[in-house]
Amino acid sequence: MSDWRAPDVIASAPGRVNVIGEHIDFSQGFVLPFAIADRTYARIRKRGDQIIRIRSLQRSNDIITTSIDQLAPSADGDWERYVLGVVWALGIKSGVDIEIDGYVPLGAGLSSSAALECAVAFALNDLFSCGYSLKELALLAQKAENKYVGVPCGIMDQSVSLLAKSGSALLLDCRDLETRLIPFDLAASGLQLLIIDTQVQHTLVDGGYAQRRQSCESAVAKLGIVSLRDLSFSDLQEAKDLLSEEEYKRARHSVTEIARVGKAVDALIDKDFLTLGRLINESHHSLRDDYEVSCPELNCAVDTAISLGAVGARMVGGGFGGSAIALAKTEDIGRIESAIKEEFTASGFHVPRFFTSLPSDGARIEPLT
Repeated sequence: MSDWRAPDVIASAPGRVNVIGEHIDFSQGFVLPFAIADRTYARIRKRGDQIIRIRSLQRSNDIITTSIDQLAPSADGDWERYVLGVVWALGIKSGVDIEIDGYVPLGAGLSSSAALECAVAFALNDLFSCGYSLKELALLAQKAENKYVGVPCGIMDQSVSLLAKSGSALLLDCRDLETRLIPFDLAASGLQLLIIDTQVQHTLVDGGYAQRRQSCESAVAKLGIVSLRDLSFSDLQEAKDLLSEEEYKRARHSVTEIARVGKAVDALIDKDFLTLGRLINESHHSLRDDYEVSCPELNCAVDTAISLGAVGARMVGGGFGGSAIALAKTEDIGRIESAIKEEFTASGFHVPRFFTSLPSDGARIEPLT
């Protein structure tokens, strides 16, 4: 539109792939993600009134209009709730024009929502000189998704989108948000991490994610602990009779996955990729059988990759669709892609998309263009 003027600030933030540590961030566990190269951009301009206008270059040129005094958590709206939630969570009192340009694949389990939230949060923090630290911004972006959008996500996605560094995975302690960079140089060992987007769209607002989190929280309450982080596997086994079958399975995933993250860090430091691959495989089995968030397409991608020699493979992200990863020798990547395409076609699935990404930097201010 003719009155949509140049931005005062442009910020971008990346999506992510989680090497290991799935569905345990809200249990105060450890996770090991890295930021991918694909980013979402937020171009923001201050207004002289209380009006908020939002548009996305990917969806349409239709402009969504509201105002500061109308901001309130509700079920109304669509993708723009993630943007409005961030404005609300940061306590912005001035009107803004916000233009979104997103390149993180939607519904692929690569955290396009956190990339959107963090790009907007990073830009607003700069534009209004809010002074929030990166950890504080991560918590505010999580608040936007939890309270405004209504998705009870943990803190992993927002943290890595803001705090990641090129060339490393980010070990994140979800209890206190302490971070440690873990070198993640696959190329030096002749390996690549293949990302397989099944193109099965998923949404985390449909209740599946919330139900599983509720089962974990119920187990915590019954066992009288602060979080599943405080539970050893032997303790869980002894307390099995106190839990329902579903609670036990969800808790078993969480407890064993937290332990796998620690072992994966040791394996990366030692450059022991065979052990890392085995842990990645175990993670998928746990997500498939105990947490029950996989689907036929994800299982097909994982099983095919392993049968073609992948060191390890698993589903990533929220589940019920989205993406899988396969850690494999560089020379095997093409063969694995072809075999997965053939298996998907034979099974009547959508043709998957493939891409690779090196660990990239977190949110940043971009040059004004």
